[in-house]
Formats: sequence, C-alpha cells, structure tokens
Amino acid sequence: MNPVYSIKEAIHKIEHYCAYQERCHDEVVQKLRSMKMDSDEIDTILVHLIKENFLNESRFACSFARGKHRIKFWGKIRIVNELKFRKITQYNINLALKEITAEEYLSTFHNVAERQWEAIRETNNLKKRKKCCDYLLRKGFESNIIYEKVKELENLKEE
Repeated sequence: MNPVYSIKEAIHKIEHYCAYQERCHDEVVQKLRSMKMDSDEIDTILVHLIKENFLNESRFACSFARGKHRIKFWGKIRIVNELKFRKITQYNINLALKEITAEEYLSTFHNVAERQWEAIRETNNLKKRKKCCDYLLRKGFESNIIYEKVKELENLKEE
C-alpha cells in the first residue's frame, strides 16, 4: 500500500527526485500523482520547485538535447519529437537545438552512418541501402542528408 504524504514530505521527496536528474514538468506531475497528491497540492509543489530552481524546463530541454545527441547519437527530428511528447514548449525546443553545433551534428551523423554501413552484412545493395536508411531515419536524422550519405558510401564501395 502506498503511504500518504503530507505536502512537506512530498516536497522533500520530489526535491530529491529533481536533484537526482533533470526532469520535465510532466514527469514531476506524474510522480506526484503516483504519490496520491491532489491537483491543488501538485500546483503548490510545482510552484515551490520552480521558485527554488529544482524544476526548469529550459534547462531540462537543453540537457536532454545534448545528452541524447552525444550519448545516444539521436538526430534533431527524434529529439524534437521526444521533447514535444514531454510537452516542452516550442521556444524551449528551439533553445535546446542550439545546444548542438552544426559541426558536432554532422560529425556525429557521419560517424553513425559509416559505422552502421560497415556493420550491415548484406550482399544485396538495395537491401543494404534500405537497412542503413531505415536505421538513420529511426535515429532521427534528416532524410536529405541520409540519402546523400548512403549514395556516397555506396560509391566508396564500388571504387
């Protein structure tokens, strides 16, 4: 059975939750609901967290974008979709995308594409191209740069 929390206990617990890792508003609200808090209590706690800087949507969006790009090698499309899914505002999404420089983005893209191309053990060139393109699209990279890169990789192989 879930314990019942007073506002003070809930604040203490949720401060811990936010300090451990950047959170978006939505995650915090879900957590508070799971702690059986009602909407007035949730609003009070959210105001406290924002005032005390435990919760900052811009900071969350920026660290999310940096982390997903540098650690999971996601492209901008996937990052934007994930941020929208977390109900992050368009302003903060644009701010987050500025965290990734064009050079870093393209460098990551080329490394991921080349590694994937080498990893695919497929003799049929059409199937290999499709597998590589599908993988890069799932990662969230833009289709125009994907198709250019795959053509380039195919031509390298033929030489």
